[in-house]
Amino acid sequence: MNRMNTEGLADEWQTLIDGYYRTEPGQRLLRFVRDECSNGQSIFPPDPYRALRLTRPDDVKAVIFGQDPYPTFGHAMGLAFGTERDVRPLPRSLKNIFKELQAEFGGAPDHGDLTQWARQGVLLLNTVLTVREGKAGSHAKKGWEELTDRLIERVASSPRPRAYLLWGAWAQKKEALIREAARGEVLILKANHPSPLSASRPPIPFFGCGHFRQVNDWLIERGMDPIDWVGACYRSERQGALF
Repeated sequence: MNRMNTEGLADEWQTLIDGYYRTEPGQRLLRFVRDECSNGQSIFPPDPYRALRLTRPDDVKAVIFGQDPYPTFGHAMGLAFGTERDVRPLPRSLKNIFKELQAEFGGAPDHGDLTQWARQGVLLLNTVLTVREGKAGSHAKKGWEELTDRLIERVASSPRPRAYLLWGAWAQKKEALIREAARGEVLILKANHPSPLSASRPPIPFFGCGHFRQVNDWLIERGMDPIDWVGACYRSERQGALF
């Protein structure tokens, strides 16, 4: 499989990505990933562009940033924080995201596949789109960051209102880029990363942040459909938690 295949992407995404791959940094990135595969390394996820396939740029309502894919076999599926449907136990950060959903709505999805969020306009974008098995951060600083910054600028440049959930110091570094590129109304919500190391800590604990309700209230105020964060299938607190 050609993991760098952009066929089937929305024209806006494909034009931007193809243009990047014609630059020298883009060529270096292509060579790096292809060399990794040629050397027998297991590279995740199978489709690095899945978030873009599921969410067209003009359909984006909210953006949630991740860093790089899960380096564990069978976990990474091309959506930031999301996993394949049958993964158990869930990664700890995703567990904490679902705990916050339970606190806000009384329920949470019963699996880690966040495809339904993506289909509703939630762009779940990792800054680095590939990783070597067992080695988190192994594909950082190889060129992905420049490409995904271009994707962020494309999203922000639309006049449509957009919400950005910036969890942790790394994601919060994107605020200046977003504000500089923004051509429409912007809601920026910040909190600590949902990692167990920081979810309960100051300065802005992730637990109790209320971001999911705030996004929906903001969208409704602007005449837009809210996001069904929980979905039709979930386990309520009375039915027994997934965690």
